[in-house]
Amino acid sequence: MTPSAPAAPSASALAFVESPVQLLNVLEWAYARPGAQPQLDGVPRQRGRRAGGGDPPPAPRPAGADSPLRIVVLPPTDPMSRGQLRRVAALARDEGHEVRWQEARGSRLAPLKALAALARDVRAARTVVVGDPFSRYVQLLLTLVRAEELVVVDDGTATMEFMAQTARGERLVRWHRAGGGGLPGRVRELAYAPVSATARRRFTPAAHHGHRVEVFSSMPVTAHGGMTLRVNDFAWTRARFGPPRLTKGTDLVGTSLVETGVVDPDRYLDAVRALTLEYGATRYFAHRRESPEKLRALSRVTGLEIVRPDLPLELIARRGPVGRTIVSFPSTVVHTLPYALTGTGVTVAVCDVDPAWLTGSASPRARTFLAGVTDTARDVRRLPAQAAPTA
Repeated sequence: MTPSAPAAPSASALAFVESPVQLLNVLEWAYARPGAQPQLDGVPRQRGRRAGGGDPPPAPRPAGADSPLRIVVLPPTDPMSRGQLRRVAALARDEGHEVRWQEARGSRLAPLKALAALARDVRAARTVVVGDPFSRYVQLLLTLVRAEELVVVDDGTATMEFMAQTARGERLVRWHRAGGGGLPGRVRELAYAPVSATARRRFTPAAHHGHRVEVFSSMPVTAHGGMTLRVNDFAWTRARFGPPRLTKGTDLVGTSLVETGVVDPDRYLDAVRALTLEYGATRYFAHRRESPEKLRALSRVTGLEIVRPDLPLELIARRGPVGRTIVSFPSTVVHTLPYALTGTGVTVAVCDVDPAWLTGSASPRARTFLAGVTDTARDVRRLPAQAAPTA
């Protein structure tokens, strides 16, 4: 588990993840491979808990899905993400996968040390799975990749922008990045340009070189340029957990749009307060990046119970208990929860973001991207943007 552990034989499939949802989606990909995903006639029955507590035994995987998979976790520095990653990693080990925890942040030399520790496995893997094509560290690792197959699993709605940018042949830039950084930022971008260009080529299929690219996604995206696309319908999550017990109330799902500088904090607070009053919400599932100060303010103003999930929301909701209605702003969950909760009777609703809520520093792409997340969501209820409630 640690970098100093003796080297194990190289795995035929090697996955790199940097967030809990990426790791969950790797588990879904592993469960669904090597061919079509397993078809379910309905929502599987809840498995009984073992005596003394704990989760049920691992769900069976499709035949042929047992070739070695090594998952390398490249954890961020924030405690919430690290805690969720450790818990999802435990689920991965329960499924029989090898998980390696590799620190790649925290010091100036950490990325180079991690790159040196991983180089042998990266070069030897026949299939490489990545969760964040925008990650500079992942792009750096791709310069070493010799694999025949490269798989991209969801890192939330970023997959939508990744597919759009690669279709247009553009450089990979996160949708909420507004640019800037002055001269130092431009110098860094120029120095990094060769690595970024190599990553873009790796994400472009080249049949004559025996190089395949697969996107495994729950997002409303279309394959292009020789890519293959498989739908992630959360078959592993549905087979492993649930169905959940439903409560009578409404649950709200938090977002990090304030933390990323997209939405004004006061407008967001007003919107959450209005949703709470209109829909009788009682719980607020916080995003792992939401600041404690913001959450304290939300609790004080709205009276909501703030829940800090210890697993990705798809797993929390599937395990239950969960409200009969789940309300979210434009985010990943408006695309993933309808899959994870299919057949349970839960209604997922999405509240539009009023353009007036955006900050002056929000990227020009923010408005159209958020609208696209809402407009393309399947099996959800659309809610109008919420005005501040009157006194």
